[in-house]
Amino acid sequence: MTATRRNRRRPVEAAKDQTSFEEALAKLESIVESMESGDVPLADLIARFEQGSKLLQVCETRLKEAELRIEQLKKSKDGAPSLEKFDTEREA
Repeated sequence: MTATRRNRRRPVEAAKDQTSFEEALAKLESIVESMESGDVPLADLIARFEQGSKLLQVCETRLKEAELRIEQLKKSKDGAPSLEKFDTEREA
């Protein structure tokens, strides 16, 4: 499978890999504000809700990654801080 074809099959996953927590949160806040304004047509509301749901997943993923990293730092055997690699694809 080519890289182009792979990216077409998983655009949400590709976006998750490139968006920081702060970027996703800022976009999500902007979407919520625009939806709360009441000036958005129904079709646009649905599209923004879908986009917001995807951004929420990105935020949750980034927070879970940070939590796992903190837990790994805490679990050092000799008390000294250490950082180990972890698989971000595992189930929560």
